[in-house]
Amino acid sequence: MLKQIGNAVIRRQEKEILQIEPWGPNALRVRATQLSAIREEEWSALLEPENEELKISIVLDGMGARIENGNIRCELMATGKLKFYNRRGELLLEEYDRNRFRKEIEGEFNSALEIDPRTFEPITGTDNYRLKVRFEPSEGEKIYGMGQYQQPYLDVKNCRLELAHRNSQASIPFALSSRGYGFLWNNPAIGSVTFGKNITEWTAESTKVMDYWIVAGETPAEIEEAYANAVGKVPMMPDYGMGFWQCKLRYQTQEELLEVAREYKKRGIPLDVIVCDYFHWPNQGDWKFDEDYWPDPEGMVRELKEMGVRLMVSVWPTVEESSENYHKMVREGYLVRSEHGKAIGQLGNAAFFDATHPDARSFVWEKLRRNYYDKGIELFWLDEAEPEFTGYQFSHYRYYQGTDLETGNIYPKEYARMAYEGLRQAGQENILSLLRCAWAGSQKYGALVWSGDIDSSFRSLRSQLAAGLNMGLSGIPWWTTDIGGFHGGNIHDEGFREVFVRWFEFGAFCPVMRLHGYREPIKEPIGTVGGGKHNSGAENEIWSYGEEIYAVCRKYIYLREKMRPYITELMREAHEKGTPVMRPLFYDYPEDGRCWEIEDEYLFGPDVLVAPVLCEAMTERKVYLPAGRWKNLNDALVYEGGKEIIAAAPINAIPVFVKEGTLDYLFETAK
Repeated sequence: MLKQIGNAVIRRQEKEILQIEPWGPNALRVRATQLSAIREEEWSALLEPENEELKISIVLDGMGARIENGNIRCELMATGKLKFYNRRGELLLEEYDRNRFRKEIEGEFNSALEIDPRTFEPITGTDNYRLKVRFEPSEGEKIYGMGQYQQPYLDVKNCRLELAHRNSQASIPFALSSRGYGFLWNNPAIGSVTFGKNITEWTAESTKVMDYWIVAGETPAEIEEAYANAVGKVPMMPDYGMGFWQCKLRYQTQEELLEVAREYKKRGIPLDVIVCDYFHWPNQGDWKFDEDYWPDPEGMVRELKEMGVRLMVSVWPTVEESSENYHKMVREGYLVRSEHGKAIGQLGNAAFFDATHPDARSFVWEKLRRNYYDKGIELFWLDEAEPEFTGYQFSHYRYYQGTDLETGNIYPKEYARMAYEGLRQAGQENILSLLRCAWAGSQKYGALVWSGDIDSSFRSLRSQLAAGLNMGLSGIPWWTTDIGGFHGGNIHDEGFREVFVRWFEFGAFCPVMRLHGYREPIKEPIGTVGGGKHNSGAENEIWSYGEEIYAVCRKYIYLREKMRPYITELMREAHEKGTPVMRPLFYDYPEDGRCWEIEDEYLFGPDVLVAPVLCEAMTERKVYLPAGRWKNLNDALVYEGGKEIIAAAPINAIPVFVKEGTLDYLFETAK
């Protein structure tokens, strides 16, 4: 059975219902199920499209069909196989079909393997399926995006990626292809994708529906903008987000935090945000200050604001049995459930609040409002956003919206939504929250994502560059790292100091410049109960690493300040068009094949090219400059683009090049 209903083509063949429909300009949404009907899912990342003015053409031809929407065309074959083309008739993507008698029916390849493009394997006793969707590989294709993985590969072709969140891993299943299309796997189920040499295969471990969105575009920018329109864009970055942020694990008292802010003020170092990290509370799930160590939050906020500094506080989704809120949350069903046994123990001696439950979100926000927002605190660090289940036993947990296997990847998006909707209701605009994870569409809830608890090493730094660039291409333009890494790093060790200073230089050209880390030597706890019973890391302020590094840090903070007008324009483009703030060279120079090969330098907006130092003991490095004329920020020499040069990289400067005729005001600072 094949029919047209409105702008949708619907095919019913035995168990499967397949639906193909326009979803915004030059894009199609494809869904399939073996249930009695395709259900509208609450977890979809896609916004409702505006299809009224689209140029849509649908032709039904016997058992097959063709649906065209602007620059994209889908051919539905009699066997149910799908092929996607651009407006020039070039094949973008086709499903993988290995079955008999295809040559007679379609003029296609015949195979006795009997492998279908889409397979729904029933999960006994449920109405869910294990889903696999297969596509043909394309020789020479490059794939970008897909979120944040701790690996140094910008191009993820020939990679297998887990579609699941972990600490420092954010699965955002949007792929940007060098062949001129973008593909969103619109399903928050735990699963995997293999971009193999012999096959591309997407898997959802438990789901009711196949759901993906595909868009055709002439350039990467055109594809990214279409994707941003489909799933949402970040708010406008508030001004305080564009400067320098100070953080460490962890300031143990109110007075310690204030002393750090006062020292920055005394030294004349610009500071926009200072962060109060975890365990400032009596118990996990109290969502309030421990008054023994933080006796006057209102006074603290007032003094910081007088210095021009905003306070951000850490919020965890964990709830200990000793918390004042635990028993009510159990009664009301506000905690993530385990399939067997008690929910306690998901992370240490704690459970997680269920961010997919609208009433649970309202309950937690009310605590944040009363204990933080009403005291003048408007910035929240929503930590543990994956959430960080002990062992990541995805089959063991269940949410309000479904099992972890079916809907688990939606959690960080709903967590960000909790703070966003609460702050909007309180009258805030340009909302920003710091999270350790995200899913497709998290950006519209003001999610600033950082790359998690990463190692303090050059190896880790190399992975952060790929992670940040792919996050931008995945629709998350607000991204940052712990400058210097999180785990380890002795502040007295010369090897770590080199890592730190190179990371700091890179951090000045990230969307948000944020210093954090769990430094060594470790500081002992200052008490035995509540917020006093947890230790802290060593000092992590810019003067903690010696005078030479302090001078470099000060230089790059001042440079960041000088770039504020430029950064403001980049953030406006991110807000209005979904443009990544930091992006690979090919984003602005898609016609230059060399730019598709470069994975160790990037553009910070259209006019600044950054070549970070990613290995130890480097004092120079190769830099490829695209077409145009580029001015070295460090020595003001001008180079003709379209070629590779050797650039000096002393310890106090990384190679940065500015497009000639732009940002001339930066050069006075850089001398």
